[in-house]
Amino acid sequence: MEVPVSPTSAPRALRDVVFVDGVRTPFGKAGEKGIHAGTRADDLVVKCVRELLRRNPSLPPERIDDVAIAATTQTGDQGMTIGRTAALLAGLPRSVPGFAIDRMCAGAMTAVTTTAGGIAFGAYDVVVAGGVEHMGNHPMGQGADPNPRFASERLVDPAALNMGNTAENLHDRFPAITKERADAYAAASQAKLAAAYQDGKIQPDLVPVTGRKPGEGWSLHSADEPPRPGTTREDLAGLRTPFRAHGRVTAGNAAGLNDGATASLLASAEAAAELGLPVKMRLVSYAFAGVEPEVMGIGPVPATEKALKMAGLDIADIGLLEINEAFAVQVLSFLDHYGIADDDPRVNRYGGAIAVGHPLAASGVRLMTQLARQFEDDPTVRYGLTTMCIGLGMGGTVIWENPRHADYSGRSPQGVAATAAVPAAASAGEDHA
Repeated sequence: MEVPVSPTSAPRALRDVVFVDGVRTPFGKAGEKGIHAGTRADDLVVKCVRELLRRNPSLPPERIDDVAIAATTQTGDQGMTIGRTAALLAGLPRSVPGFAIDRMCAGAMTAVTTTAGGIAFGAYDVVVAGGVEHMGNHPMGQGADPNPRFASERLVDPAALNMGNTAENLHDRFPAITKERADAYAAASQAKLAAAYQDGKIQPDLVPVTGRKPGEGWSLHSADEPPRPGTTREDLAGLRTPFRAHGRVTAGNAAGLNDGATASLLASAEAAAELGLPVKMRLVSYAFAGVEPEVMGIGPVPATEKALKMAGLDIADIGLLEINEAFAVQVLSFLDHYGIADDDPRVNRYGGAIAVGHPLAASGVRLMTQLARQFEDDPTVRYGLTTMCIGLGMGGTVIWENPRHADYSGRSPQGVAATAAVPAAASAGEDHA
């Protein structure tokens, strides 16, 4: 007897998900002297959402189906279901919902992958996904209460609760990654970011932010605060090792404590074509993986293995790599695993978090925005990836395809040429609050 199949039983074809645009605020140093000291976290997100709409005028705000914003410390001005509050504060129609996400450093990355799944399935056409971290207002771990079973039952090494200690552990596991090598990598990151600024590669995606400090009045911030151009290996050699006596991790070869926000527009390929939105990248695959929490920095390796397998690709197929530089040793352990040289030109062409900063949950979209800009610069590269380690022993990786490549496999590359016509807010020196 033949069993009838209802229409809902038929397999649903997944849709292509494309990265339309990404922006971020300048990243600031956390603390009372930082550029964002007097600015609320939710207002930083609002700046980014409004800028996305300004840059993409063909998108009716009511066509945004959801707003996913990540924050690691979800309290105060980073609480209140920040995706929804940011949507309301940005002036989106009240019909546009929103939600909050926490996957520590991979918050914005998870905001992208989570909403991308909804787009692929057909639940969404267009979404905003991003993240924010105001580490000046909310220091890492503020209000956290780790379960005592972690220690009493030896479920997690106590070192896993301090990111600097996990980086020292990674040095222990891979003794070939010396402090000298980490310092050399860090100095190179500073030099690459300085060159990218000189060539105008960073500024087009920065949203100028006004800030006010007591006794100083208002000022406009249109550049990142953490970079130290001209840093040399010799400058870094004498820095103290705060996590371990005679250790290898310093403030110079690790990302700092930072404030900042990011936001991106994702869409189905069909919606992008319908609305005349640019297509900067196509999502190919993504994966998250867990590792021992005490060596969380190795997390990008198994995550990348999973993402490559799902995409049917090999690391040799990846022409550009954006690896979050939480610590130099974490990046170097990834490169060593794949036999990639420390100075391989495919890696972090515009510099990384050691130079530009790492406002935790915001950083995932910063990686994607920089990769999209590099795709525009180099149409000979077909595939790129964004990857990062995550606290408590995880890693996340997203693989993207360049729509400018001759063999682009996406079904709807319309709008590619439109990106060149978008004016840069930073170059215009405008504040779009």
